[in-house]
Amino acid sequence: MRSYLIKLWNAFDPVYYHLTRLRYLDSRHGPKKNVFRVRLTRYKGKPVTLSDGTSIQKNDLLVKVHLHNVRLLNELQSIENEVRRGLIIHQLVKDSLPGVASYISRHRRRNEIKGIIGITMLSKGIKRLGFEAYSIDHPLYKIVKSTALILIYFLSLSSPSIDHLKNCPNPKYLFMSKDMLIKKYLSTEHH
Repeated sequence: MRSYLIKLWNAFDPVYYHLTRLRYLDSRHGPKKNVFRVRLTRYKGKPVTLSDGTSIQKNDLLVKVHLHNVRLLNELQSIENEVRRGLIIHQLVKDSLPGVASYISRHRRRNEIKGIIGITMLSKGIKRLGFEAYSIDHPLYKIVKSTALILIYFLSLSSPSIDHLKNCPNPKYLFMSKDMLIKKYLSTEHH
């Protein structure tokens, strides 16, 4: 059942990519190696002040980062150990963030962009990467995101069960200011 759903998702992914206006990022590992796909977005949530003092208000311009989940699921399908999977994802994200920093630093609207935003259910280890997690307050948006992310969460587990669904974490916004991203990752892209 799981492999069937992943195959179905593989088939649907190009349509999703087109409909969401996402774009691939080049990385030091070659085209399409970056685990993020991105697009510009206007923030619609409550005001947030990040730890470096960056204030993100409604309608501020951000780069939305989407993990290329179906690619990750394909790559991690043979790895049964959940801890090992988590470590691999963490490293792939860390290796991909310099590409996001480079994308923003070269973007024609770089002076308007305040930072990056993502949504995830898995927030372990995000602080080490430079992200900050905030709750999603809008109830309807939270339900929509939870529904979409539950399938990803369930498919990412090596042995999914009903207990996993019952204990599924709530989705959270992940933010990183542009200054933090560039300071932490832009200089690492060339190493």
